[in-house]
Amino acid sequence: MTVLEQPGSSRHGSTATGDRPAPPPAWRPRVDPGPLLPDEEPYRVLGTDAAGKVDADLLKQLYEQLVRGRRYNTQATALTRQGRLAVYPSSTGQEACEVAAALVLKERDWLFPSYRDTLAAVARGLDPVQALTLLRGDWHTGYDPHEHRVAPLCTPLATQLPHAVGLAHAARLKGDDVVALAMVGDGGTSEGDFHEALNFAAVWQAPVVFLVQNNGFAISVPLAKQTAAPSLAHKAVGYGMPGRLVDGNDAPALHEVLGEAVALARRGGGPTLVEAVTYRMEAHTNADDATRYRNDAEVETWRGHDPIALVERELAARDLLTPGFVSDTKDAAEEMAGALRTRMNADPALDPMDLFAHVYAAPTGQLREQSDLLRAEIEAEGEH
Repeated sequence: MTVLEQPGSSRHGSTATGDRPAPPPAWRPRVDPGPLLPDEEPYRVLGTDAAGKVDADLLKQLYEQLVRGRRYNTQATALTRQGRLAVYPSSTGQEACEVAAALVLKERDWLFPSYRDTLAAVARGLDPVQALTLLRGDWHTGYDPHEHRVAPLCTPLATQLPHAVGLAHAARLKGDDVVALAMVGDGGTSEGDFHEALNFAAVWQAPVVFLVQNNGFAISVPLAKQTAAPSLAHKAVGYGMPGRLVDGNDAPALHEVLGEAVALARRGGGPTLVEAVTYRMEAHTNADDATRYRNDAEVETWRGHDPIALVERELAARDLLTPGFVSDTKDAAEEMAGALRTRMNADPALDPMDLFAHVYAAPTGQLREQSDLLRAEIEAEGEH
């Protein structure tokens, strides 16, 4: 659409009022901003009349995944203390975001996680050990992204977002029925990649969903020192896409909102920005001291809004939280944690020559030279 094709424009310019000329027609909005605005309060299901309409099987599935996810987080955190992981960014307290993001996608869709989203990858079906391989320092990724439709865990903030847009746009051009869901933290919204990704996604109407997990802090920087916007979801309006604000600890609400966003993208409705208001219960990573920038009272307040407890309350109200169901759920989580612990305690067999095997399809002369040099050093070390 050109300037002269804007709604209400005239080839002869806009009419003037008195001595004040009207602006040229390019100022006019391309879409009505009203429907794009998020709700004033985060959308909730649990604790409202809508909770009774949630499918019982879905509610039980969410509970199972949440309990499994919590156990995965605690086990991975323990592995860092044992020296089996170099670092682990825990998603404890944010499990509802991780689980819902994985469950709303079809097998052919793509997940674009950040470094904190190993649980989302595991909930999508990725081997827990493979999900932690990067954080162990063994491989850059540790799994085949094409096989699992999970992009590599992204440590640089927000750089996965333009990649998600590019994949989604390319899929649409090819006629593939694919949606990309990209996850990012509130700190990532301060990066240029975030803004570039949203702009391209909206202009191209790419089938992509952006999930911002607003856990209150960009490491130690609180949200209020990052942005003056009414909410992060409001940022969507500036790019011409819907913004949704949802309780990030309410698993059924997240499943509903993300499911609607994915469905909208799949039928050609373009991207959506979803802000999930949640809280990081643990430190940023095992290398962080969270007591330096927040107090225990704040953390305890959020413990009362624990995503597992919220679902348990609804299951109990429907007489679905039976002792057998709870026991089976916990046993399955413990079995997963035990297998993860056993496998991570085994020293990996690594080949240093793999450093050069997956850089280019055909190795360059410089890579061959470096490979030969390393091989010679290893052989010389073996001889001595």
